[in-house]
Amino acid sequence: MSWYLLVVLGYLVALGVFNFIRAKQIKSHDDFMVAGRSLPLTVMVFTLVCTWIGSGTFIAGAEYAAKAGWSSLWMPAGAWVGIAIIYFLAGKIRTFGQYTVGDILEVRYGKFARLFGAIALIIAFTTIVSYQFRAGGYILNVVTKGTISVATGQAITAFFVISFTAIGGMVAVAHTDLPNGIIILLACCIALPLVVAFAGGPSAPAEVLPAEHMAVFSRDFGQYPVLKAGGYFLATLLLLLGIQSMYQKFYSARTPKEARTAVALWIVGTIVVETVVVAIAIYAAAAHWPEIEAFQLAGQVKQEVAAGELAPDRAAERAAALVEEAAAGGQLTATQAEAARKILEQAFADARTREDVAKAEPGVDPASIVLRAAEDIASRGGIGLISGLLLLGAACAVVISTGMNFMRDIWQKFLDPEIPDEKMVALQKVFVVLLGVVAFLAIFVPTYFGLPISVLRYSYFAYTMYGVAITPALLAALAWKRATRQGGLASIVAGAFMALLFELVIPNAFPQVLQGGDPWGIPSIYPSALVSIGALVIVSYLTPPPTEEELAPLFKS
Repeated sequence: MSWYLLVVLGYLVALGVFNFIRAKQIKSHDDFMVAGRSLPLTVMVFTLVCTWIGSGTFIAGAEYAAKAGWSSLWMPAGAWVGIAIIYFLAGKIRTFGQYTVGDILEVRYGKFARLFGAIALIIAFTTIVSYQFRAGGYILNVVTKGTISVATGQAITAFFVISFTAIGGMVAVAHTDLPNGIIILLACCIALPLVVAFAGGPSAPAEVLPAEHMAVFSRDFGQYPVLKAGGYFLATLLLLLGIQSMYQKFYSARTPKEARTAVALWIVGTIVVETVVVAIAIYAAAAHWPEIEAFQLAGQVKQEVAAGELAPDRAAERAAALVEEAAAGGQLTATQAEAARKILEQAFADARTREDVAKAEPGVDPASIVLRAAEDIASRGGIGLISGLLLLGAACAVVISTGMNFMRDIWQKFLDPEIPDEKMVALQKVFVVLLGVVAFLAIFVPTYFGLPISVLRYSYFAYTMYGVAITPALLAALAWKRATRQGGLASIVAGAFMALLFELVIPNAFPQVLQGGDPWGIPSIYPSALVSIGALVIVSYLTPPPTEEELAPLFKS
């Protein structure tokens, strides 16, 4: 058994034992959901860091950095601006003292706004959790040297994360965020110089990677690079401003003042970690560029075979042709092209059926590039081994820190308002398990059929859904007195509808209109946000303003 696997297993066992002990402290729904509103400042800071620094950073963000280079910083930059805005709302949010975003939506817009908001929230969070299971699959695949496949690894991760969250709830999750946050910060800062050295020095990316990796707007941004960069920025910003788990942890603070202080420290930690992770991914990509390009070209071959456009026995031939195209386009040097060609020829040499092509796993998935970096530096021994194991532990930490907290939004308010605390906690755990299974199916089904999976694409859909369906109405509820019940409800429904239309319906029903992965080359966040905000403003001005009694809970003088 390798050192890597021993570290992961030891880490999970330690967290499991800690979680079981903390679970015994759960006496009420308040304890399960908001840790009894008793978290000290230190725990608050690290739990906020872990709220945002998840597999969206270590997997989706790293995947994007490996593909597009430094321009991928547009994505986390949206979060940095969002945290700065949240700083001025943190105290007020804590004073409101409720459990979920749904509570805020109901106070301002009524029960139906809460219901439709909960549906949008569930869609977004289920998607987020599904790609975190995928992240766990990457971890187990890397630490076992491929003995455990990504598919099997994501199933194991799903079982552990669902059990972890259902057993302990918010008490356990918040307190395990303290060691998780420390590990994340230490691992990233220690690992970066070692990854730079392994890649060949500070100038390695400029010498090895395509020129687009050094650009402000990478060619990987699609048909309209500036729009795409702004789309990632906006999607991340809107998600951050309305994210459910962040508000829940604000409610866990002891005082409004401590909530605001925690947010001020949070922005510093987030900028440091996300920038360092992007740098690690870029330097690791420089060390593995032929393998990364081979993986991406193999994905194109798989898509063509799955669509019936290419005979399975011609997969190797088609892969070789794609390598030539990549070299001609400047994506690969002659030496890199030769290395990628060998990888693909070996992977598809014996492919005769669609199943053979789907099962081939050549090269390095860019989504796992940070894990590969951990493996690279650990192989050097000494401080490299310690740093690599820490970085691997950090990747585990960001997957485990996920929780799903939406039972209260539907059951308590719509089916049984008088439900006692003991029964509520039990039902919350049941829903965590059921929705966790749905999240697992969302990643298992495309895995089973051998379809290409991009964690980045999953995360962008989740960010967009959450950002346009929840955030405009939520911010208006907290800061705009003229927002009406009808306007808030219209914003939630219209935003969710547009996100589904542009992210799922149009791409599948009319694939011919896709340009750079987006309908007509326009990122879905733009039309979705425009319609959501437009519906909020227009409908609010067309309907009577809210009364003083309706505004009182959030706008006390």
